Amino acid sequence: MIAAADINISKIEKSKLNDINLENIPFGKYFTDHMLEVDYEDGEWKTPEIKPYQPLLLSPSTAALHYGQAIFEGIKAYKNADGEAYIFRPHDNFKRFNISAERMQMPQVPEDIFMEGMRMLIELDKNWIPQMEDHSLYIRPFMFSSDEMIGVKPSDKYKFMILLSPTGPYYSTPMRIYVEEKYVRAVPGGVGYAKAAGNYGGAMYATAQAKLKGYDQVLWTDAYEHKYVQECGTMNVFFIIGNTAITPNLDEGTILAGVTRNSTMVLLQEIGFKVEERALSIDDIIDAHKAGILYEVFGTGTAATISFIKELRYKDYIIEFNTDEWKTAPAIKTKLNAIRYGQLPDRHEWMYKI
Repeated sequence: MIAAADINISKIEKSKLNDINLENIPFGKYFTDHMLEVDYEDGEWKTPEIKPYQPLLLSPSTAALHYGQAIFEGIKAYKNADGEAYIFRPHDNFKRFNISAERMQMPQVPEDIFMEGMRMLIELDKNWIPQMEDHSLYIRPFMFSSDEMIGVKPSDKYKFMILLSPTGPYYSTPMRIYVEEKYVRAVPGGVGYAKAAGNYGGAMYATAQAKLKGYDQVLWTDAYEHKYVQECGTMNVFFIIGNTAITPNLDEGTILAGVTRNSTMVLLQEIGFKVEERALSIDDIIDAHKAGILYEVFGTGTAATISFIKELRYKDYIIEFNTDEWKTAPAIKTKLNAIRYGQLPDRHEWMYKI
């Protein structure tokens, strides 16, 4: 077991925090003073280090650069009104991280390294947590293969790291979404359920094409028929149809099991919605719209939290929403934020105190 005394700590001399305004800070642009780094060699994890944030020195033959063995997670930490720091559901992200590791033939990261390393790193840099609405400290654990050789095989060496980044809202305004019919994000039997770096690289071209049409993101559809909806950009997606909230199921392994997705399902049930995880076709969505019972469409994710969708386009059929009149997604977002900022009781034990 790794304890605090087992993690080597090197502190910076002067914090960068004094030079940064944390209000309305863009996502992923600034990083805190320290980072965690630990290597896997000879079949075991070495001593973790917390050190000043700094560049890595890598060989051009580093395996991850050639064969894509790289995974990551996204987690957030918040401060309540008393200034106490909490992480939102980190154990769920830890479990998902190792599910991704297994799929990508990478070693399991021990819970004590992941959790205690994260806790100590945030404890050291907790002054970087913004204490404003829709602001948080984004936590990025990641791992990549670090063998210095070219050869198509699982690496023998790996590097696990955690970075921290203060952030404001990911999507500051409601989105326009284009339903993708040509390109695919994932197929059954693939790595869609893993948080693998390549999933995001492979999605960029289709997203760029949608942006040329004036849209913010794509709604992915299945690989075989381009009929059943999957994820929305980098988010899970929910459709409020009548008194039912529907989100695509995870059965085929093409969709990430989102932590915010799960939290949203719990909160939707608490406010009286029937929640269904099932296949949902774009035809069903259009039929619901024509019938006047498609009320809201929104995305969920760690970075995005709850993101409103104001327009959905499929071929030449356009669905538009007045998000100012919405009730459900704003209610879920408000309740979720209230739990995270300590304004409501944490009845589900989602918050992990630093």
